[in-house]
Amino acid sequence: MIDLHGVTWDHERGWGGLRAAVDAYTELRPDVRITWETRSLQAFADRPVEEVDGYDLIVLDHPSIGAAVGRGSIVALDEHLDPAILEDQRAASVGRSFASYTWDGHQWALAVDAAAQVAAYRKDLLDRAGVDVPRTWDDVLRAASALGERGLRIAMPAIPVDAVCAFLGISAAPFDGGQVVEREAGRRALAILREVIEVAHPISLTSNPPSVLAHMAELEDVAYCPLAFGYVTFAHDGLAPHRLRFAPGPASSGTLGGAGIAVSSGSANVTAACAFVAFVTSPDVQRGVYVASGGQPGHRAAWTDPDVDAASNGFFSETLSALDAAYLRPRHDGFLAFQDEAGGILHPYLRDGGDPDDVLDRVDAAYRASRVTEVER
Repeated sequence: MIDLHGVTWDHERGWGGLRAAVDAYTELRPDVRITWETRSLQAFADRPVEEVDGYDLIVLDHPSIGAAVGRGSIVALDEHLDPAILEDQRAASVGRSFASYTWDGHQWALAVDAAAQVAAYRKDLLDRAGVDVPRTWDDVLRAASALGERGLRIAMPAIPVDAVCAFLGISAAPFDGGQVVEREAGRRALAILREVIEVAHPISLTSNPPSVLAHMAELEDVAYCPLAFGYVTFAHDGLAPHRLRFAPGPASSGTLGGAGIAVSSGSANVTAACAFVAFVTSPDVQRGVYVASGGQPGHRAAWTDPDVDAASNGFFSETLSALDAAYLRPRHDGFLAFQDEAGGILHPYLRDGGDPDDVLDRVDAAYRASRVTEVER
C-alpha cells in the first residue's frame, strides 16, 4: 500500500473536491491511500511552504512558487508528467492560472482551483433598493449612497493580504525597477480603496473573503461587495438563507488567486503523487466529482460546462471574463515577505487615512528589500 498525505486549506472549497477525487481515485488505484489535512486560510496565504514536512501533496498559492523553488520544497512536474498532460493544462488554463505556477523554466504545480477577486451581490437587496450592479468605482460609491438610504451597506474584505491584492489589481502594478507602481496610478488606487472603506461595513477591515461572503449570505444588511476572491460555494442553493450572485469587479480590477497542487520534494512516493496530481486536475474529474463536491475547478472545461454552470446558478459564466483579465502578482522568492509588509502599511491607511505618498514610498521600500533578500538567498 502506498500512503500519500496532503495538506490544503480549511474550507469546503479547499478540501471538498480533493476528498471526493480521492474516493474516485481509489477505485482506479486501490493500492494508493490518500489522506488530506487542513490548515487555516491565513496560514495558506502567509506560510504556504512552511510547516509542510511529512506531506506528499501540497496545495499552495501561486505567489509562493518562488519561495518554494528557492527552498527546494517541491518537484518540477514537467520532469515527471507526460508532456501531453501539461499541454492540456496550458491550453485549458483559466486566465493565467497555469502560467502562475511556471517558474525558472519549469512547471511546479497545476491549477487545481481557479479564482480571482470579483464582485458579489444580493440581487434581492439591490432590486429592493433600485440599484444596478456597479461597473465602475464611481458606480460603487453611488451605489453605497443609494443603499445607505435604505439602511443597507456595501462591504469589502480588507484585511492586510486582501488590501494588498486589491491595491495591486486596481493599480495594475507593473513592479518596474524599484517601484511597485507609477505614482499617479498608486495615488488613484489608494484613493479608491480609502473611499470605499470609509463607506463600507465595519466588518471589512477585519474579515477575509469567505467571512464577508458568509455575512452577506446569512444577514440582511450588506447588498454588495466590489472585490473579494470568488467562492462558488456561496452561489449554491441551500448553504445559507440567501445565495449570492457574482460579477466582474469594477473596471475589471481583480487580482488572480486560486490554488495549485504540487508534490513535495521530500515525498518518498513522487511518482504516485504526480499521478494523483494529473488525475485530480484532469477535465473529467474537474467538471465531475471535484466541482460536485464543493471544489472550485481550475480546468477551463469545467468553467465552460453548461451543466456545471447551471448547478452554480451562473457563477462560472458570470465571472470567467474577470479571471481571464485578472492581474498576476509577482512570484519571486521574497514576494511573500513584501506582501506581508505591504499589508501592514496599507491596512492602517485604509482605516485611518494618511499621506498617500508616504504610503507609496514605504511600499516601494518594502519591495526593494524583498528583492535584496531574494539575491541574498
